[in-house]
Amino acid sequence: MSYAITVRLSAGFGPTVDRVRAALKDQGFGVLTEIDMRSTLREKLGIGMEDYVILGACNPPLAHRAVQADPAIGLLLPCNVVVRVEGPDTTVVQAMDPQVMVQLSEAPELWAIADEAAARLRAALDSVAT
Repeated sequence: MSYAITVRLSAGFGPTVDRVRAALKDQGFGVLTEIDMRSTLREKLGIGMEDYVILGACNPPLAHRAVQADPAIGLLLPCNVVVRVEGPDTTVVQAMDPQVMVQLSEAPELWAIADEAAARLRAALDSVAT
């Protein structure tokens, strides 16, 4: 089972990050954190790599419902969305599949929340891909 929802685009990295942010917002997600892996690894380790950013996306109503159902689920939040360069002409966008994350909990109420979160993340990534 794949743990990622993935789309590949023939588009530049910078514009794709902007489109992903907008698509997430359209689906009710805000970006709480942003980790620029390229910059961080260059600064901390002197290592070069392709453009790679991790966006910590949160849909507050869904997150609230999830934490109410299982307080420990916060360990798996926010939903990480990666935008990265894959070769000279491809940018990849990936989101952690909430339906996979929820399998780690024994709270049955989380399944419906994960289904809604996954549908929203898929819709966001699909809109970026079109």
